[in-house]
Formats: sequence, structure tokens, C-alpha cells
Amino acid sequence: MQRLKVLISGASIAGPALALWLAEYGAEVTVVERWPELRAGGQLVDLRGVSREVIRRMGVDADVRAASEDNFGLSFVDRRGRARGTLRSDQFGGDGPVAEIEILRGSLSRVLHERSRDRVDYRFGDRITSVRDEGAKVRVEFASASAESFDLVVGADGLHSELREMLFGPESRHVRHLGMYVSFWTARNHLELKDWTALYSEPGRSIGMRSILGSSKTMAFFTFRAGRPSYDWRDVEAQKRMVRARGYGMGWEAAALLSQIETAPDFYFDTCSQVNLPAWSTGRVGLLGDAASCASPLSGHGTTIAMVGAYVLAGELARTPDDVAGAFGRYEAALRPWVERIQRSAPGQGRVMTPETSHGIALRNGVTRLVSHLPGKARLLRNQARLSHAIVLDDYSQHLVGADRSRGR
Repeated sequence: MQRLKVLISGASIAGPALALWLAEYGAEVTVVERWPELRAGGQLVDLRGVSREVIRRMGVDADVRAASEDNFGLSFVDRRGRARGTLRSDQFGGDGPVAEIEILRGSLSRVLHERSRDRVDYRFGDRITSVRDEGAKVRVEFASASAESFDLVVGADGLHSELREMLFGPESRHVRHLGMYVSFWTARNHLELKDWTALYSEPGRSIGMRSILGSSKTMAFFTFRAGRPSYDWRDVEAQKRMVRARGYGMGWEAAALLSQIETAPDFYFDTCSQVNLPAWSTGRVGLLGDAASCASPLSGHGTTIAMVGAYVLAGELARTPDDVAGAFGRYEAALRPWVERIQRSAPGQGRVMTPETSHGIALRNGVTRLVSHLPGKARLLRNQARLSHAIVLDDYSQHLVGADRSRGR
């Protein structure tokens, strides 16, 4: 791969993960990111099942675990803050509603960037404006830098991927709204939660707190049910107004949490949507992570898919660097069935997080209280973990350059 020149769009998680693997295989890698710098903070993300094996092979397991956030469980509370159902992290083997590894998106991005930056050319504050596959090369134009040619280009630029739109047309053709919205922001830990999550629900909307940063702060989160979006996803002020309006009048700690949106440094809001494409690549240009196959935040597997996808795509490119289209095809064939299973599971997770009715809330809380006593508990817990492990990782270690090859298997 030492003669392979690769451009990646996006420096959140999928992009740096792919860049790190490609650098391990000897490729010349450039990552372009429209933000002026690496973004800190952000929502909590999970590393589930087989993705934990990926970070071990990557050699970043210790760094990721050191930067992760402890979480011992989740309580569903009523408007007075009384627990009406509790799930502990040790009930699900690390792959249930509370994952073994939960980490702030910005913290994981930083670990991957720090491991790759000496071998990868990161270009912040720029973006791709056009791509033209010329057969043997891909000609790329940028908003700021001069045009350049690459052997292949990968879009890892998220749900609202600009590169995907260049390849496959408007977002509206390929993004399916699941009828829910989600928002996150850092807030005070005024309840003094200790490595714990509390979630309060009313019909069609939920709000919660998850302690972070050694329980010095919390990650507030809010979800609500509504129809197709009619706002500009780039208009942050409009998003804040929508969240405050939708959360108005809620009980429990909603008012205290919503009042901190304006001063939060990391407010995030988006639809819960899925990406469904006829293919994840065309010629020498492909897509990775949410840009290719977003399963929505409801799935709990977005980061897991990104990390596994980066491992497989890099490995397949290392296997046949002279056949980029073939590598893209094998990568998609390996991941698509697994990703589609995860996508099908997402709406059910949404019904648990934000039930539509008071009866649904009571039923969820009641089942939660009983889960530890159910006769089939062991089978239930195995089923929770099965999806996170339902893909077999190939061994690409023979293609690593100047590294400990035992890490790649």
C-alpha cells in the first residue's frame, strides 16, 4: 500500500480510525475536516461487542478505556425523582442499555487523532467541493486548497454527508426519519449523580442526565417524537428554540436542564434517522460510518459500526491495493447484512427510551423492575449482546508495515 494515496473527508471518529489503520498498512493518508480544529466534547458514544476487539488490535484499548466514562447503571425516575425501574451495567455483559465502554465523542476522536497525527496529514478548516473519478485517479477540488489527485476518496462525514450527496444525490432520497429527535448538552451535576444515569419520561418525550468527567458534570439529553424535519440542520439557534419549546412544562429536573442550553459549549441536535443507499461506493470513491449506513442514535451502535467499518475497509484495501473497487465491494458485502440487522432493531430501542403513552412508560418501568427475576433472564441477556458480536473479523495482520503483527489478529 505504500504507493496508495488516500483522501478521507471527516475527522470525527470513522475518519481518524480509517486513517490510523491505513497508515499502519503504509498508505499516504490525508484527512480533510471542515471544522477549524478537532472538536472536543460531544455526546457519549458506546463501543460494543466486536468493536472492543477492533480497538485492541488497533493498539488503543488502554487509551480508550482511560478516557472512558464510568457508568454503573440507569434509573427510570418519576417526576419526583423516585426510581421506578433500574438497569445495572453488569446485567448485560457490557452490551445492554448500559455499555461496558462509554466515552465522549470528542475524547475518542482525540485518542484516534493523537495516535495517527504523526503519520497522517490532517487539514482542518477545509472541505471537498467536487470529486471526479478519472478511472486511474480521483480529481478533488477543495474550498481552500488547490485541486489534487488521489487513488481513492472516502467520505466519513456523517449523517449529512456532503460527499454522499455528490455521489448519490440529495439527502432526502436516502435518509429515512424515524419519527424522533435527540439533543445533548453538558450541564451541572446538581443532583450529584455518581457514575449513574437518570431518565424521566412523559408521553412522547424524555429527558435525562448522565454523570461525566468524574461525575463533575452531566451530559443532559432530551428526545421527543415528531414528524419529518422542517428546519435547517445547520441553524443551531433554531434547534435550541425547538428543544426548549418541546421540553416546556416537563416535570422532574427538565426546567433546570433546559435552562443551561444557551451556555452549553457543546449543544447537539439532530433527527434520529437512518441512511439507506443502493451501494456504499462508486468506482474509487466510497463512504464509511454514518455517511454510508447510519443506524441512528437509537441503535446504540453508531460508533461500533464506524470502528468495525474502518477496520474492514482498511484491511480490504491493504489486501488488494491495485483493486480499489473490489476492496470497496468486499467491505460492503462483509458489513451490510450486520448493519441492516442493527438498523431494524433501532425503532424498538426508541420505544423503550421514549414511549408514546403513559401506559407504555408504566409498562417499560414495570418490565425493568422484573428483569432480574425473569425465568429466561440468561437468554434475554445473551440476546442483548448477540447483535453486537454478530460479525466475524478477518485477519489482515500480514499487511501491517513495521508493526507488531499480533495486534492485527
